[in-house]
Amino acid sequence: MLKKEKKIILIVDDDADFLFQLKVGVRDMGFETVTAGTQKEAEDIIDRIKPDLAILDLMMEKQDTGFILCHKIKDRYPGVPIIIVSAVTSETGMLFDVNTEEDRDWIKAELFLDKGIRMDQLHKEINKLLKI
Repeated sequence: MLKKEKKIILIVDDDADFLFQLKVGVRDMGFETVTAGTQKEAEDIIDRIKPDLAILDLMMEKQDTGFILCHKIKDRYPGVPIIIVSAVTSETGMLFDVNTEEDRDWIKAELFLDKGIRMDQLHKEINKLLKI
């Protein structure tokens, strides 16, 4: 019987505690995780490997780091689903969503979730995007 390869999830966040929690949670879901704490680290990773899915923070070194990474990932790997997990709404009051085609066209992510997400909800969303 062939061993099924684990799907690789790229997780990018500049909050080391949140990054660790997400890494452990996603790994416990049965996925392989690759993490980065900066835009540069994430770009180096996507130069080397193609993740099956990416989970990105929005505001890191700059307010638009997550958007820049979305574009870079989609330019290189158009089929890779992206989830943005951010506290931008609670921190700034600005609302972001990807419910319309127009929003998805400029944001380049399939899903936008507010930080504080439960792991079971995240697992459901990852499985949906990966069609598992």
